[in-house]
Amino acid sequence: MKNNVLETNLTGKVAVVTGAGGVLCGYLAKVLARAGAKVALVNRSDAAINQYAAEIIEEGGIAKAYKGNVLSREDMESIAQQVLEDLGPCDILLNGAGGNNPRATTDKEYFEPGDLDADCKTFFDLDDDGVNMVFDLNYNGTLIPTQAFAKHMIQSGGGNIINISSMNAFLPLTKIPAYSGAKAAVSNFTQWLAVHFSKCNIRVNAIAPGFFASKQNQKLLFNDDGTPTKRTEKILAGTPMGRFGRTEELAGGLLFLLNDDAAGFITGVVLPIDGGFSAYSGV
Repeated sequence: MKNNVLETNLTGKVAVVTGAGGVLCGYLAKVLARAGAKVALVNRSDAAINQYAAEIIEEGGIAKAYKGNVLSREDMESIAQQVLEDLGPCDILLNGAGGNNPRATTDKEYFEPGDLDADCKTFFDLDDDGVNMVFDLNYNGTLIPTQAFAKHMIQSGGGNIINISSMNAFLPLTKIPAYSGAKAAVSNFTQWLAVHFSKCNIRVNAIAPGFFASKQNQKLLFNDDGTPTKRTEKILAGTPMGRFGRTEELAGGLLFLLNDDAAGFITGVVLPIDGGFSAYSGV
């Protein structure tokens, strides 16, 4: 029997993608549609998901956009019911909603004597609301949609849940303690869910992208004139392959984990897609 992950056949399956208005998850929604899935694109604002849904339909796929907040249980329950009526019960849930907040980010990598009186945002200046927002969006933004859509998986006999973790979950990056902690929680939650749903024919895994240039991190990685920032230079020096990931390089890992023939005994794993970043000690 052939087990080519790039030939993963999702025909007839219903895939729900949260955070589908972003570049990476919008692309992954297209990957799922090209594999045959009927795709529900979920996002807090609807402009981008309407465009992505239209592009999927233009390619001959089936897609529908749903506007809703992953932190609203009412929104998620309502969308789950709409998806059930429009496309059928959810078979695949890709929890893609997430992100960081400048209010939960320090200005400097290292705290130094004198910083308390300096004109910079230190660890001691991190904003409560900003930190809470980051944890809510990444952790509760994974938990709440899972509660809404996993019910339908159980009722229909099983499914697949894919969470989006990060390199931060393996080793925290400087300056972004809330985001690093929140993604570590997502990885832990992935393992917990895998055990919890193991008797229900639901596999739960995660992918952990390394560094991919996107709208979300554009200002972090590049100066206004397009040149790389000092942080970008450090990132690339710490990535053995010496470059940023390309969006399409997420597809193989996703399709592999969703392939019940190739990965049917895999649950509770967090798959790095990072050019070797998590394997490199720096020397």
